Amino acid sequence: MLQASPDLITAADRQQLDEFGFLEIPDVVSEVQLTAIRGRLQEILAEEGDDAGKEVHQEAGTDRMANLVNKGAEFDIFYTHPRVLAAIAYVLKNDLKLSSLNARFAKPGEGLQGLHADWGRLETPHDWQVCNSIWLLDDFTPANGATRAVPGSHLFTNRLPSDDMPDPSAPHPEEQLLQAPAGTVFVFNSHVWHGGTLNRTQHRRRACHSYFTRRHQPQQLDQRAYFTEVTRARISEAARVILDVE
Repeated sequence: MLQASPDLITAADRQQLDEFGFLEIPDVVSEVQLTAIRGRLQEILAEEGDDAGKEVHQEAGTDRMANLVNKGAEFDIFYTHPRVLAAIAYVLKNDLKLSSLNARFAKPGEGLQGLHADWGRLETPHDWQVCNSIWLLDDFTPANGATRAVPGSHLFTNRLPSDDMPDPSAPHPEEQLLQAPAGTVFVFNSHVWHGGTLNRTQHRRRACHSYFTRRHQPQQLDQRAYFTEVTRARISEAARVILDVE
């Protein structure tokens, strides 16, 4: 699928995903691509104003944008990059489709989320249904709201953060900040407990989320309902399979 050969991730990568639930992939997006992506997202914010993100979700303290598949060729990399897809395919047992492609910018003084998983309790342990990828458009640092994750929490049998924590917004003793430079991608099993931290800088902390699910599950954004002929003409047949629009 899109040349996402299993050989594109190593045995160590697979072990990281199995044991910790997330994997850092450096240097995925070039500086030229980052500039184009940031610029197009700023245009979308200006065009959509208060409606930005409404196709999927709006969140206080953030700028959200959604349906990015149909808003520019700059975003095609988010669901077609072979190594990222190989890591996601490993988590989802080579049974995947794009659920949604969104942007999330944490505003200064905002962005704190309670720890959460992107799925409820699993009926069958290890039968992962969702996998996400965070594409860093800015450096992720301890000061600017980097995502935190609890390593191995996808293996907590039928437990969610609210089961263990009186306040899931509070720090978890085992949490790890996903710190890396812009252009990095973190692939993470979305059953891992995770959440944004507080942006204590004077600048927005920018990222995109390319979120995948198993093919039998509904998409967070119905890609067929939003798919445009402009997008169809631009992308490959393999990309259309990833979107589940054929």
